[in-house]
Amino acid sequence: MKRTISILLAFALLITLATPALAASGFSDVAADAWYADAVEFAQSHGLMSGTGNNRFSPDVTTSRAMLVTILYRNAGSPSVSTDAGFSDVGDDYYKDAVNWAAANDVVNGYDNGTFGVNDPISRQDAATILWRYKGEPTASSADFADENAIADYASAAVDWARANGIINGKGENRFDPRGDTTRAEMATILMNYLKEDEPAPSGSKTLVVYFSATGSTERVGGYIADTLDADTFELVPTNPYTSADLNWTTPGSRVNQEHDDPSLRNIDLVADTVENWDNYDTVFIGYPIWWGIAAWPVDTFIKANDFTGKTVIPFCTSSSSGLGESGQLLADMAGTGNWQEGQRFSSGASESTVREWALSRQR
Repeated sequence: MKRTISILLAFALLITLATPALAASGFSDVAADAWYADAVEFAQSHGLMSGTGNNRFSPDVTTSRAMLVTILYRNAGSPSVSTDAGFSDVGDDYYKDAVNWAAANDVVNGYDNGTFGVNDPISRQDAATILWRYKGEPTASSADFADENAIADYASAAVDWARANGIINGKGENRFDPRGDTTRAEMATILMNYLKEDEPAPSGSKTLVVYFSATGSTERVGGYIADTLDADTFELVPTNPYTSADLNWTTPGSRVNQEHDDPSLRNIDLVADTVENWDNYDTVFIGYPIWWGIAAWPVDTFIKANDFTGKTVIPFCTSSSSGLGESGQLLADMAGTGNWQEGQRFSSGASESTVREWALSRQR
């Protein structure tokens, strides 16, 4: 019996050693040490490329025109599309909106015969050209490839730009292989290079913690977040401050009860509703107590007074019993701009360590 177990363990060990470690993406056909493994993980984690079924990524399969415009459409936030380019080979398919969006924005055009060529493979020079157009056709110069004369005139400036910015590199012997098909592994790598080149440098980023605190609980939590992240703070102070009696919701006719019953009374004037150097902050935490399942309404005045475009916004709330609920989403809808993240509810007596751990997790 012992010998049988030993044989089984040895066999299992051989199987383990013979099986290549998978990349963090988890695809069965993407080994952790594959040259494109990091790119596949990047494309997957950013929602740009997914698998092809059966837990496979199919790295050697060519990228089609429909695939590429779908990727770019997702990266643009999948905006609504009101026009139809009328391509005869585009029906009610997964890529329909992406194709119409690409055509409307002159990112990818169709063929003279009225088709888009949805299944046609993307050549390397066309991949460079499409991304170059998507970028706004910037100018750049670079050294010539050995097969420079094989690059089409329409793609010449795009290839120069792609090489100068490290987006598409050459192959062996300094060749670009302009007409070669772009595999899914290559496309993932190109997208990673393209988007990382476009990301702003992390240096100089600044974080702000904005909060309204009725009883001091939200102020305490906001202070923990600010200390953890070395952030600035901005307190929302009503021009007419709330007294303890005002906040007593168990008393009929109290100020908060009146404001709850009559939404027209919730336009609370603040001592200040804008922040100095607001444009310098790229991450904004917004804290508030929960009143009747929503954010305390003095916060609304601040939300309405500011433009959150380009900012990551992270709500947090304090409550003795209620959860975050839809309070964060309601504020996001009210703002209409900004990249609003999932928020967090803290109990009124939340410990510093609990708050610090959460704050640090938001920067990972």
